[in-house]
Amino acid sequence: MTANPAASENPTNPVTTELVVLDMAGTTVADGGLVERAFQAALPDFTTAQLDYVRATMGESKITVFRHLTDHDENRAQQANIAFEAAYARLVDEGHCAPLPGAEDALRGLRDQGRTIALTTGFARDTQDRILAALGWENLVDFTLCPADVGGRGRPHPDMVLAAALRAQVSSVAAVAVAGDTASDVRTGRNAGAGTVAGVLTGAHDTAALRAAGATHVLDSVAALPDLLAAQETP
Repeated sequence: MTANPAASENPTNPVTTELVVLDMAGTTVADGGLVERAFQAALPDFTTAQLDYVRATMGESKITVFRHLTDHDENRAQQANIAFEAAYARLVDEGHCAPLPGAEDALRGLRDQGRTIALTTGFARDTQDRILAALGWENLVDFTLCPADVGGRGRPHPDMVLAAALRAQVSSVAAVAVAGDTASDVRTGRNAGAGTVAGVLTGAHDTAALRAAGATHVLDSVAALPDLLAAQETP
């Protein structure tokens, strides 16, 4: 795998996207406020300022967010993270989990195009697996990654995207597309040097935030991604 010196499009020499790295909650999976509810359950006396921070950092590794919210008290942060994961798992088990409209068709469309698909998240592995099981997506994507799989560093660090690129054995990071609903998702893709970094408007952040983070494209939803990638590869 070679580095991509410039993550910009070159219409005279289109690059085939070999790997698509997709976020889960808010991008392919309907959130419906579940993340915020789990944060509120994890922290006593959850404040408006804390909620604002959670919304601003949506998409980042949850333990990283809890470290900030607990003034870097590692014991409190770890306990809160455990409580968060348990609360989110309960919500998933109660049936509060569904694919976003068009997400399953997009995943199938990407596979039909011959692309490798990886799902990434800021959740713990157990929570990620619960979501996949609830949706019946275990065999719909090639593999999944969470921060624990890459040494604990989540978004906006590039680790999960680069680990996915290595696992998929792509020819270049220019052949990687990243899509997510948060500024952290976009920064992750940019930090990894992905050729396409698409923001989607089905989750936490709006067009302005996604563009400010460096999105190469902003889409109404992930449903538009297969057509976008196909169009980019048309000479």
